[in-house]
Amino acid sequence: MSSNSLFETEEDVAQANKLSRKVKESPFMLVGIAGFVAAGLVGAYKYRNRGTMSTSVFLMQLRVAAQGTVVGCLTAGLAYTMAKEYLIHEEPQSITRPDE
Repeated sequence: MSSNSLFETEEDVAQANKLSRKVKESPFMLVGIAGFVAAGLVGAYKYRNRGTMSTSVFLMQLRVAAQGTVVGCLTAGLAYTMAKEYLIHEEPQSITRPDE
């Protein structure tokens, strides 16, 4: 077994490397996930004080808020990438892996 930990497998290390590479390629994905989690936490906190609103309506509104956060972050990331590529004329940097 070549891993440093008894509980960490080579597949776990490969998945961690894949996730870190994805975060470097598109950081707005990480912001979108954080926004989704934040919307969920705020919704869980506000669930107690929803008043006379039914649970199903509250959950529908919470779902729309969470999805809107993710879509907004991904749209901002796409706009940033397009502006960088077409307006500023920067060449996209290729991320090389250490094994290549």
